[in-house]
Amino acid sequence: MDHLDPYWYPLPPELNSSGASGSPFFFPYPRLLNISSNVSTQSVPFQGSSTLVTAIISFTVFLVGLTGNTLAIYVVLRYAKMKTVTNIYILNLAVADELYIIGLPFLTTQNVLSYWPFGSFLCRVVMTADSMNQFTSIFCLTVMSMDRYLAVVHPIRSTKWRHPRVAKVVSTAVWGVSFIVVLPVVIFSDVQEKFNSCNMIWPEPKDVWSTAFIIYTATVGFFGPLLIICLCYLLIVIKVKSSGARVGFNNRRRSERKVTRMVVVIVVVFVLCWLPFFIINMVNLVVIIPESSVTAGIYFFAVILSYANSCANPLLYGFLSDNFKQSFRKVG
Repeated sequence: MDHLDPYWYPLPPELNSSGASGSPFFFPYPRLLNISSNVSTQSVPFQGSSTLVTAIISFTVFLVGLTGNTLAIYVVLRYAKMKTVTNIYILNLAVADELYIIGLPFLTTQNVLSYWPFGSFLCRVVMTADSMNQFTSIFCLTVMSMDRYLAVVHPIRSTKWRHPRVAKVVSTAVWGVSFIVVLPVVIFSDVQEKFNSCNMIWPEPKDVWSTAFIIYTATVGFFGPLLIICLCYLLIVIKVKSSGARVGFNNRRRSERKVTRMVVVIVVVFVLCWLPFFIINMVNLVVIIPESSVTAGIYFFAVILSYANSCANPLLYGFLSDNFKQSFRKVG
């Protein structure tokens, strides 16, 4: 089985080297394009129930994600009380999720038609926006976790740094770094002439570039930031336990405790939604995963989890933040 790119879909097991197909598991995998070209494969149009399943999943994800994230963006921009440091980072997280959701109809259309009808420019734009979603999301969560560390462990000394103006500067830097990180996508994404599909077109040696990119994105876009996030919360726990009741959560303001809990839950949900995907990619680098309907289903499940993350975040804001909950009600 070819190596999987961290953003797009693997061709289903039933697609052999001649391009023949009959796969009921050929679902839209916009984050898992098959970027290896050592096997000549070509996608085919969906048939029967798979078309219906694809349409239902795509429409549900698009509708829920677009509505929820648009609402989150609106309330942060609209209401003064929402312009806190944490909410500024949440605003950027919602924008990143929105970018992915907006690109979903384009990618689903390609999978349904089995070719990319929107041209080279839009291919690059959609691929870049989709890629930046993941990196910006994990970078925002990392910054939010560092902010929680400062708020809990250094509440006094960190006051001058924990300011909305600083958060805006940091958020701008996050987007800048994300764009730099995804430059390979900007450079190498294009419409393949052979199959007329929007994909990554690697130079020779293709397998080396593909493998390097998978390791690069997994390290920079998930495991590296996750290590920093875990370290922040480990230091928070150590500080709270070693200091006893003086600086423990019991003596913190109730709102501060809720903010910390919300950030922790958002991080945990992100990890749960993305960890299976990255595990599959890393395992596939060293072990040839057998091709079967079961593995195709597993791939699909992993990608659905990544979809779910973009939809889940606005729900988490509403359930875990009193300010978001009240603001959502005002809009309603």
